Amino acid sequence: MNAPINRDLLIQLLADHQAPCLSLYQPTHRAFPDRQQDPIRFRNLVEELQRSLEKTHSEESIAALLRPFRELQENEEFWTHNLEGLAVFGGPDLFRVFRLQRRVPALAVVAQSFHLKPLVRINQSAERYQVLCLDRNKVRLFEGSRDALDEVDLADAVPRTLEDALGTEMTDKNQSGLTEGFSGPGERGRAMRHGPSGKQDDIDMDRDRYFLAVDKAITECHSRPSGLPLILAALPEYKGHFHRISHNPYLLPHGIDLNPGALNVDQLREQSWKVMQPQFQKRLEGFIEEYGESVGHGLGSDDPVEIGHATIENRVSMLLVEADRHLPGRLDPETGDSQPAKSEDPNVDDLLDDLMECTLKHGGEVLVVPPERMPSKTGVAAIYRF
Repeated sequence: MNAPINRDLLIQLLADHQAPCLSLYQPTHRAFPDRQQDPIRFRNLVEELQRSLEKTHSEESIAALLRPFRELQENEEFWTHNLEGLAVFGGPDLFRVFRLQRRVPALAVVAQSFHLKPLVRINQSAERYQVLCLDRNKVRLFEGSRDALDEVDLADAVPRTLEDALGTEMTDKNQSGLTEGFSGPGERGRAMRHGPSGKQDDIDMDRDRYFLAVDKAITECHSRPSGLPLILAALPEYKGHFHRISHNPYLLPHGIDLNPGALNVDQLREQSWKVMQPQFQKRLEGFIEEYGESVGHGLGSDDPVEIGHATIENRVSMLLVEADRHLPGRLDPETGDSQPAKSEDPNVDDLLDDLMECTLKHGGEVLVVPPERMPSKTGVAAIYRF
């Protein structure tokens, strides 16, 4: 229930599902006593779903659809680990729960498809990143932004420790070699002066095999699915070796040269943002420059109506959307025509969010941009493939 929300997951949720599709969003609270009210607010939102379902569904089918929601409501352990928000999706063929690092408006929607606009906005923020905390005794992964950082549940394929990665093939650290295991700069020479270096070579080889196993699993199970920049937090002697053997294209060249075990989560977030901020600015500048060049060649636009048709035609490769901007209206998913809003709630009828969803469905990228860095005044800017 604390799995990261990545592009692949969004595409799965955007796909056709058996109706009705139930979407529930709720702001939550991390700390006691505020979090005591969260299950009560959740129950009230579930009641909203029930009232909507009663208009068109039988009592029996409603009970089946809401059963997993009710079970979650009564799960006391679940409500003791809240973040800033909660997203729950249910239907005849699916039930998924996600804790969110950012607050979302309370919302309960029954429709022919899942309501994903708040989720898309959170997932596509340009300032998000992951942090890999690494030493021989523990591997941990965090995900967040400048505002929040939370631990991610590691995929089963990721080794948690050196012993987990190598098992019985690990060199006995009680044999000849450095007592602490891995050698750092200059330590190999001291080991050679004080005894045979063969065992130390084996121990150092263990280190590289361990790092390779971690790098491969993190790349395949976390970095590629999320597409997020990766910051390494490790002791300097580990950091250099890991960068030398890593094949992760998302790993940033600069990291945190500290023992990650000595940092609490807030300290880790502060250190991570110092690394990430220049990368964030560089990435945004690159997209903004690319957009300017594309407009000059007739391959870009900031007209929401024109962009709507371009998304349906599979021509949008990158969509920049201004953070917290709403444009009342709806996008016809068949024609790409812009239509007047049917609801006064911008969380339901927002043309910009429809453009985001349609772009993702057709294989394009979406980036939510801070207002001060947005290259247009309309709240949206598109780079076309052709």
